[in-house]
Amino acid sequence: MKRLACWILAVGAVLVMGSCAGKASHDEPVLSDLPSPVSPQVPDTLYRETGMASWYGRDFQGRTTASGEIFDMNSISAAHRTLPLGTVLSVTNLDNFKSIKVRINDRGPFVKGRVLELSFGAAKELGFASQGTARVKLESLEAVRDPAVFTVQAAAFAEEDNARTLKTRLQRKYETVYIVSHESNVSKFYRVRVGAYTSEEKAERVAGKLTLDGLEPVVVRKD
Repeated sequence: MKRLACWILAVGAVLVMGSCAGKASHDEPVLSDLPSPVSPQVPDTLYRETGMASWYGRDFQGRTTASGEIFDMNSISAAHRTLPLGTVLSVTNLDNFKSIKVRINDRGPFVKGRVLELSFGAAKELGFASQGTARVKLESLEAVRDPAVFTVQAAAFAEEDNARTLKTRLQRKYETVYIVSHESNVSKFYRVRVGAYTSEEKAERVAGKLTLDGLEPVVVRKD
């Protein structure tokens, strides 16, 4: 009996050990079943900007915009210095949180410290036509990736002689300086511009140097 009992205990122990070994083998993780590593997120290339916006109207009514379209002050459109023409933006007035969608069809504003110039109609929709300016948030509806060439507008003058004088002075420091004339319904003015740069960062560095000369330059996309 003692031998039979020992034999039964030994067989039971073997069965228990075999059962445990089988369970451990079953639970061992298989490499293919492990979760895949998290892929790095694709950089967000939507354009975002916050700053002051102004509006323009009667002085340019009926004039040709940078895109070749005729400017209608009562329609919904906008001017931006560097975004591609045709870019559609969501613009939010941060004072009242009114928001509209607007398409870029012109260049501007050429006043330092402003990020967008809206048509009178767009300013009305956003509720700041009577104020003249408003703090806004911009966001493009699609990614902005296209290559561009940038230039720096050093100054603008109503008198051509003043523009030529500045051009002569800047030519002592910069290789490419030129004048672009533009006419509104009120007057003609002359923009003195410097260089052609393949990145906005390079243009901004030149703008910084021009600021040291007492100017208020702005970087503009060349179309």
